[in-house]
Amino acid sequence: MPHTRSPLRLDEKRSALLVVDLQEKLAPVIPNACDIESEIVRISDAAEIMGIPATATVQYPRGLGKLVSNLQQAFADPEEKVSFSAAVCRQNLEKWLADGRDQIVVCGIETHICILQTVLDLLAEGAKPFVVVQAVGSRNHIDHELGLQRMRDSGATLISSESVLFEWLDTADRSEFKSISRLIKSS
Repeated sequence: MPHTRSPLRLDEKRSALLVVDLQEKLAPVIPNACDIESEIVRISDAAEIMGIPATATVQYPRGLGKLVSNLQQAFADPEEKVSFSAAVCRQNLEKWLADGRDQIVVCGIETHICILQTVLDLLAEGAKPFVVVQAVGSRNHIDHELGLQRMRDSGATLISSESVLFEWLDTADRSEFKSISRLIKSS
């Protein structure tokens, strides 16, 4: 009997990356913001290597600033929003869903506000959000934990950043393996 690949695993052809509101004036108030930023950079670098589309959003940039400097080059034109849910940013999301990219890898801040509302809205649209646990955060630990729990209970998949990279690769027998392996070793 041939191998059956689980539809519960990330598939590079069904995936897209959404980075939510990791901004200059928000990041400093988030515990472990440097670690979150590093994970997001690593995942966005992997998405670029794998040819997986990615976008970022910024919440009220006049007041909260631009994306953190490490993300500004990768996401030169983030979509602006005032709604807490990034699902209102339709420019890329509609194209992804139309192209069959229903597995939306979500990271950013804050877990219990913008990430949670985005994930709930993506679920309502029939998308399959994968929330990268090491790449999301909130000002308060309890808010972060409850946000993760609510997303999981609502049907989102919680995933580690390394799981994202290895599921995108699927096999070590790929030309991208060495580049992704270097990203993994750099953490």
